Amino acid sequence: MNIRLADPATDSARVAQIYAPAVVGSTTSFEEIVPDAAEMAKRMRAVLARTPWLVADVDGGVVGYAYASSHRERAAYRWSVDISVYVDPAHLGQGIGRALYEALLPVLRRQRFVNVYAGIGLPNPASVALHGKIGMTRIAVYERVGWKMGRWVDVAWYGLRLSEPTGSPPPEPIPLPDLRDPI
Repeated sequence: MNIRLADPATDSARVAQIYAPAVVGSTTSFEEIVPDAAEMAKRMRAVLARTPWLVADVDGGVVGYAYASSHRERAAYRWSVDISVYVDPAHLGQGIGRALYEALLPVLRRQRFVNVYAGIGLPNPASVALHGKIGMTRIAVYERVGWKMGRWVDVAWYGLRLSEPTGSPPPEPIPLPDLRDPI
């Protein structure tokens, strides 16, 4: 397996295919319409302007992806990011999600991010287990926060402190394009 930075021009169609099952027939994503390749490329470019979007490549084909995005838009949140991972259903249980996160977290540390968060629509025991394996702990549950597939869905929030900030204010996060050798 090769983990590399995503290329929106060549990876967006496959990433959209991997994401589609999370949108259709699942409460993993709260989206209701599957984004097409053009929309996914737009999202990928926006993320890559600041944070990593990684893909896992097996035998020349993308089988999963993980990325970090801004936790919230207000300036005071700039040291925190949300992370997400999606794996092709045919490749679940092979350690791809964990490998993607294990490649993503060190990059985020080098970028000087302090906190990572992940929201998990419940129930989702596989995602809960994965986030626990990378050291995240459950910090909150938003009860009945989303309506999808004919029911209210709770979202559990998981968090992980990447580093203890120093200085007042702490050093600014380094945008991904400014990071030397990101992967």
